[in-house]
Formats: sequence, structure tokens, C-alpha cells
Amino acid sequence: MDNVRLGKTNLEVNKIGFGALPIQRRNMDDSIEILRKAYESGVDFYDTARFYTDSEEKLGKAFEDVRSEIYLASKTAAETPEDFWRDLETTLKELKTDYLDLYQHHNISFCPKKDDDLAKAMIQAKDDGMIKHIGITTHKITFAHEAVESGLYETLQYPFSYLSGAEELQLVEKCKSLDIGFIAMKAMGGGLLKNSKAGFAFMNQFSNVLPIWGIQHMYELEEFLSYPTDLKLDDELSRIIENDKKELGENFCRGCAYCMPCPEEINISICARMSLWIRRFPTEPCLNEDFQEKMAATKNCTECYSCVDKCPYELDIPQLLKENYEDYMNVLEGRTKI
Repeated sequence: MDNVRLGKTNLEVNKIGFGALPIQRRNMDDSIEILRKAYESGVDFYDTARFYTDSEEKLGKAFEDVRSEIYLASKTAAETPEDFWRDLETTLKELKTDYLDLYQHHNISFCPKKDDDLAKAMIQAKDDGMIKHIGITTHKITFAHEAVESGLYETLQYPFSYLSGAEELQLVEKCKSLDIGFIAMKAMGGGLLKNSKAGFAFMNQFSNVLPIWGIQHMYELEEFLSYPTDLKLDDELSRIIENDKKELGENFCRGCAYCMPCPEEINISICARMSLWIRRFPTEPCLNEDFQEKMAATKNCTECYSCVDKCPYELDIPQLLKENYEDYMNVLEGRTKI
């Protein structure tokens, strides 16, 4: 399995990174089985977060006996030193380790710089040996540039997939020139991309990018493991990518859920992308009573725009909810055929 060097961390990790958000949806036994299969297959980089409910606990139980053979990365959404230390202590306990290979600020509302108290806490944790390297994750391009120019961060985790445009490609090159490791989150477009082979081949174009694939099922892991490490884009895969770009465009919800919770209890991350969901995946399951109730709740939107303020992609979410509800009802009532 090919390796990628994570910039100035000098960590050489297998290019199949394991994104451990989705395993919070699986029970403990199933999660451990998937994680051990990944380890036994040579996957050695695992990305989790304090925010991901029991994900850290599952990694801790799966890897306690092989800790020195893998790289563990976690994240904290803390915005005060007190919360930072509390999160770090909990993370180390859950992961059953006394250090992290990489600790990342997790999509917080500002970009900590070296003189900030929060950054000082991160630096202190590194000096104390509790963490080996410092990183940051963000969905905002302005924060990403601030971070890589600050001199504090050794890695940047940012959304990157074959839907990405010129801005993201320039950011990847900037990280390469500054020797900052680039970790690609949402490599499958937040679940909307169906062709993992095309995604895998796309990522292979970038020698400095580590994609972390969100894995929930054994068959997903086996799919990524089945691809040749030198898989390249061919005409067929390139056509798939172009078709997806045309269908999805730029103004679509990635399902990151940072806009939530909604004051009116609307499940925005589902409802704001339902039109795409019912076309790119089996339609019938999305038309049951549970989904109908979720979509009906969008009518309660008061257009307070608190979701827009929190959306890292600056989407007009109230408008997206209206459009998706109208389309959903047209499909449900037979006016639109899929």
C-alpha cells in the first residue's frame, strides 16, 4: 500500500486514511471487527474526534494492543483552554493511550494563532508529550489560508473531492509548497458521490494529499482495499466525474451538520439535500412516513438565518429547504418521475 508523507510532521502513513466518524453508527463488536480488518490490511492512520460520540472509545478498544503500530488523530472543538484540557484528557482516556500522533482544532469559530491562549494550550500539550503534532480542520477557505500561513499548524484538514474547484486545488498546492500535510475530508462529497473508484483515482493525482474515507460497513473498507495503489483516472472515470459535477453543481449541502441544531428542530442536513438524495440513491426508502415528517417540518422554517451564519459554505439554507420540499412533494405525489 502506497504511503504519503504528512508534510513537516514527517509521518509516513498509508494513503488509505480511515475516517472514524461513521462507525459511531455501528455497535461496538461490528466497529471493532471493521477496525481490526483495516489494521490487518495495512491501514495505519485513523481520524476521530471528541465530537464523534463513542468513536474514540471504539478505536481505543480495537487498538490498545497495537498502539505503537498505528497513528491516531483526534480533534477538539474547544474554544477555551479549560475545555481544551478537558477534551484532551477525555480523548486520551477513551483511546487508551498517553499520546496522540496528531491533535486538531475542530472547525472552531476562529483560527488560533501562536499568541492565543488556545494555541498556547495546544503548544503546551505538545511540549508535554501528550500530542506529537498540531493540526486544524476547517470548512472555510479563509480560515484555511490563515492557518497555513500562521506557522503553527503542521497539517490542514479540509473538504476535498473530485467536485473541488480551483480554490481548493490552489490550497493543496499551497500546502505542498509550505510543507503542510493536507488531509482530505469529505472525499466522497459528504456521501453524495457514489463511485469510490473515481474518488480513489482522483486522489492518486496528489502526492501530498491523505484522503480519509468515512467507513461504516465492511464492504466499504473492502472496496477501497481492492483498488490498485497506482489506480489512475481513465476516460470512463473522467466521464463519471464530469457527470457528477454537472449534476451536483456548487450550491449543494454537504451534510456537515454545522448549521444545526435548528431552533425549529428541522433536520437540515437531510432536508436541504433531499432532491439529490432521492436521485442518487434508491428513492423508495426516502418516501416513508419518517422522511415525510422530516420534510414537512421544513415548513416551520422562520428564516431566522442562524443556519446560514453557521454554514461554512455560505449556502442560502432557507431557500434550499423550500426548493427541496417542493421537489420532494412533486416526487411523492407523482408529479415528478424519477
